[in-house]
Parts: sequence; C-alpha cells; structure tokens
Amino acid sequence: MRRLIGSGAPWEAQVGYSRAVRVGNVVQVAGTTATVNGAVVGVNDAYEQTRVALEIIRAALEDAGARLEDVVRTRMFVTDIARWEEVGRAHGEVFGDIRPAATMVQVAGLIDPAHLVEIEAEAIVS
Repeated sequence: MRRLIGSGAPWEAQVGYSRAVRVGNVVQVAGTTATVNGAVVGVNDAYEQTRVALEIIRAALEDAGARLEDVVRTRMFVTDIARWEEVGRAHGEVFGDIRPAATMVQVAGLIDPAHLVEIEAEAIVS
C-alpha cells in the first residue's frame, strides 16, 4: 500500500510530489527546507534553517506513522560547506543518539536563494 503525506504546500500538486511517501514499513521524506507558510525561516542562519527543516521532517514522519528514531538515513544539501558545523550541530541535537547514516554535500543552489540547507530522510518502521 502506498500512502502519500502532504504538507499543504501549493507547489506539491504543481510539481507533482509529496512531503513523504510510505510504502509498507518504509517512509521517504522529500527534500525539506525551512519554509513555513511560504516564507523562509532563519534567513542567513544555517543552524536555524536546519532545526526548522528537521521539525518539518519530524511532523511528516509522525503523519506517516513513523518517529525520528525510525530514521536510517539523512541527506543534507548545503549551499556553503564552510557552514557544515552549524548544520551538523542542529542535526546532532536531533539525531545524536539515533545516528542514522548521513551525507552532507555542497550544492550550487537551492530553489530559493535564501535557503541554506535542504534535508531528505528515510525511515524504516519496525
């Protein structure tokens, strides 16, 4: 069974994606930025953007019947790898004891130039 989880963002239907998709016991969370009600939160603050993106991911996981403890992988896309410690600190505050496999890479840019980080997550519900 395939279950789609939306966030209510208007561009989900326009672009053709879901915030998260659950198939069986696997939940995939789409790339998530610190965008709330159409506005970027934490402009020029990589730590705050990471914190907010992870909170949005947590909510999507819960909507899918999963928890942060079920996350087995995260991928972090950052626009300035020199700010890795800010992103890593927020990630560590959430996943320090869970310790999923994680990747952080620098990208040339994200959809909104104010975005500093975008995060994907994969969870397996046991």
